[in-house]
Amino acid sequence: MVRKWRSNGFVPVKRDLIQTKMYASANRFIRRETHLSYKIAIVEDDPDQRHNYTAALEKQGYEISAYADRASARDAMSRAMPDLVVLDIILGNEIDAGFQLCRELLAIDPSLPVLFLTERVDEIDKISGLRLGAWDYQPKPVSLGFLVERIASLLRLKALRDNPAPTTRPARETGHLSIDEDAMQIHWRQQLLELTITEFRLIAALARRPGYPVAYEALMQATIQQYVTRNTINTHMRNIRRKFCALDSAFACIGNEYGHGYRWVQESPVFPK
Repeated sequence: MVRKWRSNGFVPVKRDLIQTKMYASANRFIRRETHLSYKIAIVEDDPDQRHNYTAALEKQGYEISAYADRASARDAMSRAMPDLVVLDIILGNEIDAGFQLCRELLAIDPSLPVLFLTERVDEIDKISGLRLGAWDYQPKPVSLGFLVERIASLLRLKALRDNPAPTTRPARETGHLSIDEDAMQIHWRQQLLELTITEFRLIAALARRPGYPVAYEALMQATIQQYVTRNTINTHMRNIRRKFCALDSAFACIGNEYGHGYRWVQESPVFPK
């Protein structure tokens, strides 16, 4: 299928129903990113870095609010939540301020995209950030060009979740699990799971082949993180299990294949209705 660019979006040369909906979805994102000013909060105690991030993102048309400490950021965002937060971990004398702020913000809005941007690059710190529910964890220093593109990518994922395209595929169902690929939503026993994009992708990867093991390497490719290890995957899986168990205390459908990966176990406990 040949695609041509016109001033008002992409136009397929030959259309069918599914492709028409796909192009309509792409054009909607173009219009959204062109005309909608996303609100981004930057929490960074270094004034030079804070200024540089702010200037680079404002050039892209984003509306920026910048904060130097946890208290002022928390107070402002508790009144009006941004669309995305760029968050350092060490803020002034508080060595774990970013972790604490992330926890506080996600308690208010579990779907908020949080991007950690920090000099703390030990694996335990990355694991801690992901456990809290961050969408991404990037080490400093980072180029401004990369930061701009990474944020744009995360906002596109947020737009997909908040404004899904008209459904072109029925939800996939495996036992009590229902996966809507278009809306990027997962239901367990007809209850919606609050998941990060990475968690959604990992569950979808497992459920594509229920009963079969999925290797760590395949699961790493399914994530949106730049730096992923087996421990990172294990952390995500613990978070995923915890979220399932919050809805169903007897949940046991994610099996660990020691040294290899994970599998979605087809058999699940059945309770009387």
